[in-house]
Amino acid sequence: MKLQADWLFQPHVQRVLGVLEAGGHQALLVGGCVRNAALFQPVSDIDIATDATPDRVLELAKGAGIKAVPTGIEHGTVTLVVDHQPHEVTTFRRDIETFGRHATVAFSTDVAEDAARRDFTMNALYARADGTVLDPLGEGLADLQARHLRFVGDPAARIEEDYLRILRFFRFTAWYGDPALGMDAEGLAACAQHCAGIETLSRERIGHEMRKLLAAPDPAPAMAAMAACGVLAQVLPGADARALAPLVHLEAGLAPDPLRRLACLGGMEAAERLRLSKAEAKRLEKLRAALGDLGSDAALGYRYGQADARDALLIRAALMGQEIAESSWNRVEFGAAQRFPITAKDLVPAFTGPALGAKLRDLEARWIASGFTLNREALLRDLG
Repeated sequence: MKLQADWLFQPHVQRVLGVLEAGGHQALLVGGCVRNAALFQPVSDIDIATDATPDRVLELAKGAGIKAVPTGIEHGTVTLVVDHQPHEVTTFRRDIETFGRHATVAFSTDVAEDAARRDFTMNALYARADGTVLDPLGEGLADLQARHLRFVGDPAARIEEDYLRILRFFRFTAWYGDPALGMDAEGLAACAQHCAGIETLSRERIGHEMRKLLAAPDPAPAMAAMAACGVLAQVLPGADARALAPLVHLEAGLAPDPLRRLACLGGMEAAERLRLSKAEAKRLEKLRAALGDLGSDAALGYRYGQADARDALLIRAALMGQEIAESSWNRVEFGAAQRFPITAKDLVPAFTGPALGAKLRDLEARWIASGFTLNREALLRDLG
């Protein structure tokens, strides 16, 4: 198999590969860029594996006039920057001892040893500069073509090396797995058995994976499996994934939105447990407030804005197992376009302090209740 990808033959990529090969070393594209190119999906990061040691990579880069940054040199990684494009170059490795993220590794000259320490078989594929795909384990290409996500070797051993792989198992299945196949049974059982290890992970890492999982085109099957095996409860206590599939159905035509989907899941202390940013936490709180607002569709649009009111209607319909009438969208749009015609200046000096705020809220409530029909004059006619 050969990759057919424009990015592979870009000068900056070929230059890095060429410098390593000219120095007498293997230079192989690896991981996500190979996987995505084989699936004709976008590629964001370009990772390169080599039998050259980090010192040798630095030496070759210097000789070629390429900027080299020792981003993870203790783990064998040097970033080479060509045409302002970063390329992570990592020496083949084999594990000596593993304990979570902090494995003791030795450099290797054998690509098969490097492949054996990767997480999933479809991520253990390599490609030469001409696009020829290498499958050192003899399993990755078949699994990729079948869209079957499997751990490399013993699933429990891979998970014990890094418990984040539990969440990556669900994330990659959502993105690259064939829903008709379901989850890999051995992998799922290992995730269930070891899910308590998720507590050892930083919340930043958990949140990063959950965002990516919820951004998949349809994360519902993976999330349902995640709930069934106890992983979801470990990550987000109180969360319920049952309404996610109806929500994905209702979202047709909308871009996937992790926060919309997170609001649909519910769960305790989501902002803290997933280390959401302040902006994300604020929006999640706003969506949950909109879900509990029993006002009209137009009032929802006015109070929360068209986008968040729309999302609240989607989540509410998913939770209730209902469709949404076109007229609801029209009313939300109408409400979002309304502007309250009264300002504080209209009420002073008759009202000041707390009484001013109370009167503004009272007039606004009357205006909303009228379907936004009361004008400024009608609202100010009787201020008693």
